[in-house]
Amino acid sequence: MRVNIKLLVTILLIASFLTGCGFKDIDNRIFVTGIGIDPSEKEEGKYKVTLKLAIPVSTIQQEKEPSYQYLVHEGDNIEEAVRILETHTDKTLEFGHTKIILVNEKLLEGDIKEFMDYLFRRGDIQTIAWVGAAKPTAEEILRTEPKGESAVISPLSKFFGNVGTESPYIVSTYLYEFRRSFYSEGIDAVLPIVESNESGSQLIVNKSIIVKEKRDSFHLSSSLTRDYNALANNIGGYSVKLETDELNLVLNLINVNMKYKVNKKNAQPVSIKINVKMDGVVSQSDKRLHVENLDEYSKLASKEIKSELEKLFTMLQEEELDPFGFGLKYRTMQLYEKDMFDKWEQAYPNLPFDLTVDVSLKSTGTIQ
Repeated sequence: MRVNIKLLVTILLIASFLTGCGFKDIDNRIFVTGIGIDPSEKEEGKYKVTLKLAIPVSTIQQEKEPSYQYLVHEGDNIEEAVRILETHTDKTLEFGHTKIILVNEKLLEGDIKEFMDYLFRRGDIQTIAWVGAAKPTAEEILRTEPKGESAVISPLSKFFGNVGTESPYIVSTYLYEFRRSFYSEGIDAVLPIVESNESGSQLIVNKSIIVKEKRDSFHLSSSLTRDYNALANNIGGYSVKLETDELNLVLNLINVNMKYKVNKKNAQPVSIKINVKMDGVVSQSDKRLHVENLDEYSKLASKEIKSELEKLFTMLQEEELDPFGFGLKYRTMQLYEKDMFDKWEQAYPNLPFDLTVDVSLKSTGTIQ
């Protein structure tokens, strides 16, 4: 009994020093749905930070258009700017629903560690926020509100979250994925480029940018973005146009799969073997097609796509860029050595590619 009394007294003493949970009612919170980072337009600051805040609505059915509030401040670092922006509203800024982080593409040309470190360390957005390169500015893209936008869901979330559109032209990169690729040896980070049309009524996402430390960023066109994304992330919807003397075809390749390995000799990389398999259907033709000729069409497609992909791999190799992670694969194939990655960097620009492309067409399409 005495032991129980002593235990009870101890618990009461400890409890007396504990503070409250700090809970704040939802009416006293406002949700940040997007963060934009641009170069400062003033001499006294380095960065301009834009926060996109979702204004609460009584009922979604009654809201014809989304309602947002924008907070903008310029400062020497992101932490300082966010702290100042907390004084621009009477509610607590809640980042637990921040799914979009846009960085001005000009900032990606220099040292990104200084301003991205703050975002990398935030545990509340690491696994839910997508990162994109904004063109021309992050603030302009955040303020773009397409017609038909939902009152509760950002349109950019639909681009990247597989909730809305799905396309091999759209690269999706989480914040934690971007950090992992940026700091890892043997793979380079890829971000989507987010643009708007001249009137500011539409968002466009069909290009990408490769970000590598200590060098300028490298832009990928729409077609190169499609090629990279389809192979790296096994995304279907890959369209290919075939032109011969006899017919013109447009193919829709639904399933895409790439496997690769780094061949070694005496612990040195000697070549990169890549196998690509695709299957799909003929979606357009200028002539009548016959099912018995599908093998012939498949061989034509394999040849055409192989030529196109060889150009992609060679171009990236010449630029000493590795978004597919060939170097990372090489690192996993052997025990760690101090100069292991140096060997890879010296060998990679001259490694031959052994590329095999196998296209299998299942149908000529349905015509009734």
